Amino acid sequence: MDSERLLGDFLRARRETTSLEDAGLTRIGHRRTPGLRREEVAMLAGVSTDYYIRLEQGRERRPSEQVLGALARVLDMDEDATEHLHELAYPWARRRGPITRTEQVIPSLRRLLGKWDHTPAFVLGRWMDMLAVNPLAEALYAGLEHNDNLIRMVFLNPESKRFYRDWEQVAYVKAAHLRAVAGTDPDDPFLPELVEELSAGSEEFRRLWARHDVRPKRSEVKRFHHREVGDLTLSYEAFTVNSTPGQHLVLLQADPGTPSEQALILLAALNGAPGGPARLPSSGPVLGASLGVPAPTHWRTRW
Repeated sequence: MDSERLLGDFLRARRETTSLEDAGLTRIGHRRTPGLRREEVAMLAGVSTDYYIRLEQGRERRPSEQVLGALARVLDMDEDATEHLHELAYPWARRRGPITRTEQVIPSLRRLLGKWDHTPAFVLGRWMDMLAVNPLAEALYAGLEHNDNLIRMVFLNPESKRFYRDWEQVAYVKAAHLRAVAGTDPDDPFLPELVEELSAGSEEFRRLWARHDVRPKRSEVKRFHHREVGDLTLSYEAFTVNSTPGQHLVLLQADPGTPSEQALILLAALNGAPGGPARLPSSGPVLGASLGVPAPTHWRTRW
């Protein structure tokens, strides 16, 4: 993945999915080009066709704020996509100095995870690695291959389509979130490795990644099917860890008095989860290691 082409690739993907009607143009005759043509985008945005072509080809990478605003309007971008566009053009959040794969969870946050007896809670890293889990979260994801990293589990483990009752929506959100995070740190050397692995193992990921949709983490409802306690419907809340940029504290909660709440209580009882301390996998943030599931060798060596 060429970080210098991210802006151009994003513009091209959005152009190809923006219809004439979205742009306020009239369709005349048959068109072979999906979406808008480059000259149409340039005209509507008030820039020359040559300048816009240079943007898509990666030969021009620092458009003005005025141009970015015009392109966002022409290509019908929502707030998330517009923010992603600006991050690609002005990646001010890139880290300085050497980049390491290791992400540490502060001790106070690990202790906090253990306070939730009947709520699955865990800490996610910037590329959706499971960095620390409480006992109930460990029980929820137990036995699932690739559960050391949620996006790898979704796309590389066929069982995830049974575990997530709305798998298509989950897959879309995971790919769109990875795109959003990639815009904030396009030079992270581990992102191309992850994208290459997912692309090689999943046709669905390749299709969704090519769309260039972006979606930051937000509150939502997730529906699971657990092999021990059956169906669960849980609210998903992700909180930014201010002391460690890129990390999120995630809580999965059931509404009081619902079958899902009873299922979580049963899952906790079956796995001895209540009152247990938050566990950090012994060989780094690899959840499978704490469950007796061998971690993939090529991932274990990165930590």
